[in-house]
Amino acid sequence: MVGQLGSEVANVLSSALDRVLDLAATGRIDSSGLRALREEIELARRAGITGQQLVRLDSGDLKLQRERLDLTHLLREALVQRGREMEARGREVRQQFEQAEVVSDSTLLFSLLQTVLEWSFQHAVSRIDLRLDIKTWPSHARLSCAYFYVAPDDAAPLHGVRQDKEEPRLNTMSWQLLRQTARMLGLSVQRSDSAGRTQLVIEFPDTVTPRIDASAGLQGLEADDSGLHAHQGQPLAGRRVLVLAPRPEVRNRVREAFRPLGLLVQIVATIDEAFQACAAAVPDALVYEQGTASDEFELLRQGLLRESPQMAFISIADVGKAFEVLNQGGRQFASVGRAGILEALPAALLFELSRQP
Repeated sequence: MVGQLGSEVANVLSSALDRVLDLAATGRIDSSGLRALREEIELARRAGITGQQLVRLDSGDLKLQRERLDLTHLLREALVQRGREMEARGREVRQQFEQAEVVSDSTLLFSLLQTVLEWSFQHAVSRIDLRLDIKTWPSHARLSCAYFYVAPDDAAPLHGVRQDKEEPRLNTMSWQLLRQTARMLGLSVQRSDSAGRTQLVIEFPDTVTPRIDASAGLQGLEADDSGLHAHQGQPLAGRRVLVLAPRPEVRNRVREAFRPLGLLVQIVATIDEAFQACAAAVPDALVYEQGTASDEFELLRQGLLRESPQMAFISIADVGKAFEVLNQGGRQFASVGRAGILEALPAALLFELSRQP
């Protein structure tokens, strides 16, 4: 895998270097060449980030937090977050989603959905078909992703024969990350490649099974009432929050404070991990320990504000416990004392996110 990572990065950077050398020699580059150069550098960056994510998965340090999640909502949110990229790449995605709820780790599951999109965007030369349905028996949610990786006119005819082996060109670092993340979540993954087209199917064994409300004489389905509804009575349900907290005790308090809110919470310990998390998906809010503020943090903050000018930032101060609104650089932001995380942090987050349009 290390060799594969080096090969992928070297290939795209070699092409990018050729463009830079041509620019140095001629002093000119057209818009298509500039776009290609940017895409090549972005591919190399993504490959590096994917390698780091794989190392983190293999380290065994991840603690899964299992909870009831709205898979349909998460999938739609993943698509919304990649909307600008889809438009820039000219990708068309057809969506056919049934309602499905599963029990899983919110952060890792959302990362998996993002990786499915990244893998398909990387290889598709046609419309991408995404389908979410419920298998009849056993009653498992099933996500399928299908697209042509070779133009249909150039693909070999099927002749009624299905290809047994995986197409090697599709086994990129994003595929390795997809497969490893699914394995960590205990999900079944099947892929079939034939005649220039691939179909991926991910099955979710821990699906919340709908049941018929017989007492009411209805034919509709009512969600099983075991566990918690991810969005019932939770105004912040589904919002993404990144937490930058080097100290374990702070991370634990923040996790406990946010647990009842139905949030999608990703917790990191270093500024480098924060950059990686934001590269994968821009959060709605960033909660950070005051001691992490630095020049690097300011670069992260400015980058996030360029992506999302209404981004919410909440600082956790070492002293005090009250929720305060402070001014810095002409911008207001919330601050909560470490002693008041459990009581004040949810209110601070609600206040900050309520100001977003």
